Amino acid sequence: MLGLFGKKANSLLGIDISSTSVKLLELSRSGNRFRVEAYAVEPLPANAVVEKNIAELEGVGQALSRVLVKARTGAKIAAVAVAGSAVITKTIEMDAALSEDEMENQLKVEADQYIPYPLEEVAIDFEVQGISARNPERVDVLLAACRKENVEVREAALALAGLSARVVDVEAYALERAFGLLEPTLMDGDGPLTVAVVDIGATMTTLSVLHNGRIIYTREQLFGGRQLTEEIQRRYGLSMEEAGLAKKQGGLPDDYVVEVLQPFKDAVVQQVSRSLQFFFAAGQHNDVDYILLAGGTASISGLDQLIQQRLGTPAMVANPFADMALSSKVNAGALASDAPALMIACGLALRSFD
Repeated sequence: MLGLFGKKANSLLGIDISSTSVKLLELSRSGNRFRVEAYAVEPLPANAVVEKNIAELEGVGQALSRVLVKARTGAKIAAVAVAGSAVITKTIEMDAALSEDEMENQLKVEADQYIPYPLEEVAIDFEVQGISARNPERVDVLLAACRKENVEVREAALALAGLSARVVDVEAYALERAFGLLEPTLMDGDGPLTVAVVDIGATMTTLSVLHNGRIIYTREQLFGGRQLTEEIQRRYGLSMEEAGLAKKQGGLPDDYVVEVLQPFKDAVVQQVSRSLQFFFAAGQHNDVDYILLAGGTASISGLDQLIQQRLGTPAMVANPFADMALSSKVNAGALASDAPALMIACGLALRSFD
């Protein structure tokens, strides 16, 4: 079976291939303390990745080669992720007395009951979650499946940069793992927390609601930081590249904050509010304890305060590296500003310590 959950490996590079960039992160651990050994972010050519699908293999492979040089790492084995929307997961019960090999054989025989694609087109993996609550002689087994092409195209992109994939994970599980680093800082002693992680990427905003550290709800919508870049481009007559740089580095005319940035921040608040309304309408919860902002757009100054003020829920920018040591080749300022966009890369790099 394909290692969707992967087996033990040392120093895996966490590589997140998003719609506009590739992000690389390498972690080490000493005792209970993690250390960031290397990290880098490299932009992708336009439309190389469209809605989480790799459309231009060469372009992604070249960006991966550049990100490796930038990060100055010698590691060659990586963990990558496929989008949650590309993966079917199902928890099933199996006999607790079965060995892993017996489970694997049984799942291969029965998988077509759970998966709506021809089995020869599908990569499957499973992980035993623990004893079933309903029957102590059975175990809950998480079955994950996605189309082989989603996995193979990521492996092929890595291979172009001289890397090999040890683990192909699911973005949602990587996010869950990175959230595990942040959860202790939010704990208030009143039982399990319900936290909304809003990941605002370039073109897609993903709401993941975690209860007691596990994702219980996910929703994607087409909205992201590219809308701000396009507005800068249109208003000030810049190229897409110049607009992207100006957005990050500043130097735009005086009317930018009031005329362009503020309306965009208002639109973000509206998107977050709307996503949460969909979650509340699903009926399990009518409140969340915290809103965590992730993704490149999260680092816009004052966005967390604006969300907190408008929605009345404590909001903060996600930084999974707050308690980590840094190697001498990591620029602390750059890492702090990229941190919210590195949640998935961080969750993938943490696979080194499974």
